[in-house]
Amino acid sequence: MKEILGSSDILPVLFRAARLRESFFGKRVETCSILNAKSGRCPSDCTFCAQSSRYRADVREYPLLEKEKLIEKALEAFELGVDRFSFVTSGISPTPEEIRRIGEAVEELSSMGKRVCASLGQISKDALKFLKSCGLSRYHHNLETSREFYEKVSTVQRWEDRLRTVMDAKEVGFSVCCGGIFGLGESDDDIASLIDTLRKADVDSVPVNFLHPIRGTPLEGANYLTPLRCLRILCALRIYLPSKEIRVCGGREFNLRELQPLSLLAADSLMVGNYLTTKGRKISDDARMISDLGFESGLVRSPGG
Repeated sequence: MKEILGSSDILPVLFRAARLRESFFGKRVETCSILNAKSGRCPSDCTFCAQSSRYRADVREYPLLEKEKLIEKALEAFELGVDRFSFVTSGISPTPEEIRRIGEAVEELSSMGKRVCASLGQISKDALKFLKSCGLSRYHHNLETSREFYEKVSTVQRWEDRLRTVMDAKEVGFSVCCGGIFGLGESDDDIASLIDTLRKADVDSVPVNFLHPIRGTPLEGANYLTPLRCLRILCALRIYLPSKEIRVCGGREFNLRELQPLSLLAADSLMVGNYLTTKGRKISDDARMISDLGFESGLVRSPGG
């Protein structure tokens, strides 16, 4: 692992990752998009998160959107050609009413043949079974970082509870999306530990977020990442989890900068559109980037793009 993360020459590492990516996923790039369905007022204290009620970040706060709005936003994304769409809610755990409302939206969308995912925090096995019965395609819950480093990231939520939610989702029969956020000050050993946990948990998709420091959070001045550091992390994930979906998500524009296209030589999946509290790129720009690389996606390109 350290020979990848600490390599002074990115090209051999990137070539190795690219060969594995092509072997398992060919030229296809799967895309997903998310909706911040319930924003702010989170009682947790994750140091990177603008939605924590403990910090001074300037973010919108609103309760869970109505079912009709959830469906409307999902269909707008699917019209642009995304493969998956996920509802995301702030907070540690949703209420029964929130789970019911999201379940109803999922049921309607899945009846149209849409692949819908959800990221609702730590929920019970019964709630997971209910969402599965509604047609939810995949459940997402991040570990965020290694077990060893986690106490520096959050003191309210336990890392073990996060892992238990992931394993419960697998036991219920969900495809599971589980990864973390990099650039919090973690070491190479922490990255190796997280990757080892993801390998043992046998998750299906690994979302890779890179810290985009937000004013008002404890990490507003963090500066631990470079574009090459981000690429090495993606290569390490591909090499040690060769058959798993590696999904480049939040913070890619801010951290990879002009090297964004190279990320898809290691990763096979891309989150497009806006993130929870930060803006993303135009989906048509990502469609053009994928096409320029010689890859394929279902994204709709703008005329002349």
